[in-house]
Parts: sequence; structure tokens; C-alpha cells
Amino acid sequence: MKVVGICACTAGIAHTFMAQKKLLNVGKERGHEIFIETQGSMGAENILTDDQINQADFVVIAADIKIGVERFRGKKLIKVPTNVAIKGTVKLFEKLEEAYNNF
Repeated sequence: MKVVGICACTAGIAHTFMAQKKLLNVGKERGHEIFIETQGSMGAENILTDDQINQADFVVIAADIKIGVERFRGKKLIKVPTNVAIKGTVKLFEKLEEAYNNF
């Protein structure tokens, strides 16, 4: 499964990068290809390419602030707070995998 996403918290510091790290680690451990962009206090980093977005099966927005999702039009998108991405990462991936396997 290919997953792309964006992480962003209110302050754009700790939770943004904690969520990114958890999503990347758990996603890779479960055998998925995953790319996560961060929108933090230093601006956007690891910006997703059009190719990554086009190939993605799912888009995960782990954010506590409003994130523009226009570039993900037509993609299966899930929005969760950063704390879900940090503390409930395995369950989040289980739900994505279930949805992927039911297509």
C-alpha cells in the first residue's frame, strides 16, 4: 500500500515531527511505502511530489490546524488529530489496511 500524508500541529514543533516519525516508522514496519510532508514552524519540509500523490492509495492528514487538501482531490483521504497519529498509529494503519483489502 502506498500512503502519503501531512503532519501539522498548532505550534508546528513537537507534535508535527512526532506524528511524522510514528507514521513513517509504523508504515515501513508494516511493509508500506510512505511519504510524509511536515508543515511546521520552519515551513513545509519533505514536500510531497505530484508523482507520490498520484501513486498513493491513501492520504493521511494528521493535523491540529487547517490544512489545504486541494492537491489530493480524488484521493481517499483520512483526517486525524496529531495525537491519534502518535498514540494510535497501529490502529490507524489497521483501518487503512482493512479499507485497502476491501476494495
